[in-house]
Amino acid sequence: VQLVESGGGLVQPGGSLTLSCEASGFPFNSPFSRYGMSWYRQAPGKERELVATINYARTMREYAEFVKGRFTISRDNSENMVTLQMNSLKPEDTAVYYCRAGWRTPVLGTWGQGTQVTVSS
Repeated sequence: VQLVESGGGLVQPGGSLTLSCEASGFPFNSPFSRYGMSWYRQAPGKERELVATINYARTMREYAEFVKGRFTISRDNSENMVTLQMNSLKPEDTAVYYCRAGWRTPVLGTWGQGTQVTVSS
């Protein structure tokens, strides 16, 4: 399983970014569309933390308290893609963002390189 994150960058406080995660390599009998997907982040000197998660059918979403109302997770099962729309960004959102297969907990694949998000004026 390969997960490639993109879309990070430098943005001013209050700005927006959309992160994308392109998935490939899922087993034929266990395709992307059967897995929940999650976004995580890791800031310098801190542990990696769960940011948002979405179930396979897009009927359930959960968000960490620190991003509720600002971030939106979505997925396109026809494109094997997961996105994270981030609005009202704060300096404390600065981190490397990763996606993984699994509802709340990684269940498949390994950590990729992630995409760097820097919120600074």
